[in-house]
Amino acid sequence: MNKYKRIGLTVKPRLTEKDETLQHVLSILNELQLDVFVDRKNVGDIACTKKFPDLKSADDIDLLLVIGGDGTIFRALRELQSFAVPILTVNKGSVGFLAEIGLQEVDALFPKLLGGEGVIEERRILSVEVVRNGEHIFQCFALNEAVISQGTISRLLDLKTTVADEPLATYHADGLIIATPTGSTAYSLAAGGPVVHPQLSALIITPINPHSFNQRPIVIPGTSVVDVQVAKCNDSFLESTVGLTLDGQIYHELQKDDHIIARIHDKTAKFIRRKEDTFFHTLRTKLKWAERLEK
Repeated sequence: MNKYKRIGLTVKPRLTEKDETLQHVLSILNELQLDVFVDRKNVGDIACTKKFPDLKSADDIDLLLVIGGDGTIFRALRELQSFAVPILTVNKGSVGFLAEIGLQEVDALFPKLLGGEGVIEERRILSVEVVRNGEHIFQCFALNEAVISQGTISRLLDLKTTVADEPLATYHADGLIIATPTGSTAYSLAAGGPVVHPQLSALIITPINPHSFNQRPIVIPGTSVVDVQVAKCNDSFLESTVGLTLDGQIYHELQKDDHIIARIHDKTAKFIRRKEDTFFHTLRTKLKWAERLEK
């Protein structure tokens, strides 16, 4: 008996071997006698998907099946516009930190996970808004991080940062990353930030190439509200703009004195896992923590 009966299906648009992959996946879902709804915009006009109805709303499905890498997951979560629907991820990307199973495992694991044998892992989401002259002009969310940086010409910014209305620092840096624990293994890690277990309620603030060596990454409680003011940017360089980027996919241009307000969202993204807490396994396999350095 399947726990999840109505399955939404989305893929990385430029998925390699898309036809073969979808045909294989759909054959398993068909054998399990599940109702499938296809994200037509990203699946495309693939012959084996034509008989399935289009995915129009999160209300149509009990579960979203995502085939791709982390970027595909970010996009799918944003387009679904619902955090209530759990997500099962099949890795067909380059790293796939969030992906649960490989394509070679779907035959064995789909019946189990779609039948309810898996566990739900909740990941915290970053809610971000931009305030300009007291007016809320932009709002979105991110699973990994929000990045404030300058564009085509790399120039130092002054980013006045407060946490829970208390001054923290004015970062004189190339930019600033505000990351969730999920995002601690992404851009924040590359910029020198710490690895934080995804089940912790926390935010990570990581400066990008700070001018001062004493401005280091910091982990703060997940109940905190972070306010970053663009205190100084190089307006004389017309071709250089300051922007806010969410999960490397959504971009919003900023102006001097804009405030970027970031906090943990009151809802979480839900992922189906085969067992509880595979994070350490992920570190060993994705970041190669188990490998010895060659002498």
